[in-house]
Amino acid sequence: MYIHVLGSGAGGGFPQWNCNCRNCAGLRSGQIRAQARTQSSIAVSGDGLNWVLFNTSPDIRAQLAAFPAMQPARQIRDTAIAAIIYIDSQIDHSTGLLMLREGLPIDVYCTDMVFQDLTTGFPIFSMLEHWNGGVQRHPVPIDGSSFTIPQTPELRFTAISLSSKAPPYSPHRHDPHDGDNIGVKIEDLRTGKNVFYAPGLGAIEPKLVPFLENADCLLVDGTFWRDDEMVVQNIANKWGRELGHLPQSGDGGMIEALRAFSKPRKILIHINNTNPILDEDSPERAQLVAEGIEVAFDGMDVCL
Repeated sequence: MYIHVLGSGAGGGFPQWNCNCRNCAGLRSGQIRAQARTQSSIAVSGDGLNWVLFNTSPDIRAQLAAFPAMQPARQIRDTAIAAIIYIDSQIDHSTGLLMLREGLPIDVYCTDMVFQDLTTGFPIFSMLEHWNGGVQRHPVPIDGSSFTIPQTPELRFTAISLSSKAPPYSPHRHDPHDGDNIGVKIEDLRTGKNVFYAPGLGAIEPKLVPFLENADCLLVDGTFWRDDEMVVQNIANKWGRELGHLPQSGDGGMIEALRAFSKPRKILIHINNTNPILDEDSPERAQLVAEGIEVAFDGMDVCL
């Protein structure tokens, strides 16, 4: 199984266009050692030819252009995108679908709650019906059952509902439902290897433990270093957990949680522009290295 990180940043990317925090200003001026990042998305393939895209960020066009495998050029109009899976309906995970309208129809897999959001609060599915019939939607079960995608028969997908938040625009933003946000186990049926992908993770609930301890690789929420990160930097009055993201540091944080799992390779993804781990010379980054935790970057490849 091949996993390619198209984008590793949180909403707004890094540097964020209107932000002058230490990280963003430091990257622009060359004062810190860091890499720019687009908004989070990964692509997964069993054969290296047909790829399942997870989310469609606003940066999708540049992300596809930076990954030649996505344009196999077998005919006058072509793409290696076999299907799209949405893990939530956040704007930074879905807006890029509008940029793919020339390639419609396309198979899209999402939960009922995500489908509801993307046909009402942010109705891009409805808008795109005018381009070759729009998306061909397939439900993603969250009852523990798995599903496969015909174009990638080597891979099996199992979704689990996570403790997180629906988008701010959602009619049920303050009324959480199962399926607002999911983590997905992606298993190679030939080798038995699997990766668990959860870029938005608000808590490590008991039902998650089997997914985490049995994974060969974890690609999990790396949004904030500390819960009050944006507050102390005078950027916003919202805390990480309030936004549905478990911070890395502190009691019960991601670092502490990941210590319990010795098997998987551990990689943080969906990293906010304010997070000090983006500075490769920071003490926070050094702490991750000491813990055996990696930080995803655009263009990163994982092979299982």
